[in-house]
Amino acid sequence: MMLTPNIHHSRVSDLIRPDCMLTEPPVPILTYRDGFGNWCSRLVAPTGMLRISTDALINDRGTPDTVAPWAEQLSTEALPEETLVYLLGSRYCETDRLSETARQLFNGAPTGWGRVQTICDFVHRHMTFGYQYASPTKTAWDAYAEGRGVCGDYAYLAIALCRCMNIPARYCTGYLGDMGVLSTGAPMDFAGWFEAYLGGQWYTFDARNNMPRIGRVLVAQGIPRSGRTRWSRFLCGLTRSRAEH
Repeated sequence: MMLTPNIHHSRVSDLIRPDCMLTEPPVPILTYRDGFGNWCSRLVAPTGMLRISTDALINDRGTPDTVAPWAEQLSTEALPEETLVYLLGSRYCETDRLSETARQLFNGAPTGWGRVQTICDFVHRHMTFGYQYASPTKTAWDAYAEGRGVCGDYAYLAIALCRCMNIPARYCTGYLGDMGVLSTGAPMDFAGWFEAYLGGQWYTFDARNNMPRIGRVLVAQGIPRSGRTRWSRFLCGLTRSRAEH
């Protein structure tokens, strides 16, 4: 098993109690950093029942996601080499199938921040959220065609549409509490969102909630491919975290 349940290295300095991963029964765990900089754990699961857990306490500054309407879209030739991979199609983000739809919907939208926000607005309106709509094989095209899914499906569709418009976009998974919003009574949960590269830096966007949020704790980021982020998101659900601000 390869798992990504630990807090992203960019938030390690905020940890009050480290998020050590434990298994029951105990098994050897190897850790490494993948090509996207995520902390990963690798183990061989024994036959029978295996419990995997991690418990962390993290301090959050209490500031909402950055909103930067001035952020410009860079021309493709001006993009840094490390961002170009986030323009490519993938198993879960079929840019080839969605490119014509994206051009028809967003060619007239403002460039830069305005275009990414227009994409988020569209995905937010187009889709219906429900845990019963979750599927480990659902892609951006499926989410567009069905008009329903979970937070990761919202992110996949928004990522694919951004890439179709030559805006680098990458998937993010992590913990999202209910600070600063009206509680629905549902338990706080892990969530999927995405980042878009604008004006020389990465900005957070969330097509599912479509509003700046407080207490977003990044766990992993990268390209949706080969079911990897799907399993990461599922396995992260095995952890228990608390955020304070």
